[in-house]
Amino acid sequence: MSRKFWVGGNWKMNGNKKEIEGIVDFLKKGPLDPKVEVVVGVPAIYLEYAKCLLPSNVAPAAQNCYKVPKGAFTGELSPAMLVDVGIDWVILGHSERRNVFGEPDSLIAEKVAHALETGLNVVACIGEKLEEREAGQTEAVVYKQICCV
Repeated sequence: MSRKFWVGGNWKMNGNKKEIEGIVDFLKKGPLDPKVEVVVGVPAIYLEYAKCLLPSNVAPAAQNCYKVPKGAFTGELSPAMLVDVGIDWVILGHSERRNVFGEPDSLIAEKVAHALETGLNVVACIGEKLEEREAGQTEAVVYKQICCV
């Protein structure tokens, strides 16, 4: 069984409805190769809006989710919530989540495991900081991150 080629993009904390409409119009004009799976990371507030507009061959992805199905975790999204609104993909472990918000490998591993258990497809991000690369630590850092997920 051959795999589809996969391409992903992440809008990060950018965009508004007008900009999303422009991106969607661009994607619809394509052409997009039907042999390529295209996934775009969308800010949570625009997930359903983007899903309604995106062509059927482009899937929206949440940019984060939490490690449990529900609870007192203000501002978090559970994988079950994402599935409930028709989202099939989630990005986890992005460098900003690791470096700006201080998420450790262990938390990312828990998030990945729970998302997969819930049926989401996961884009598990790995990578080193610039200073780690310059210090020749890339292999060790990436190995540690991969082992956790």
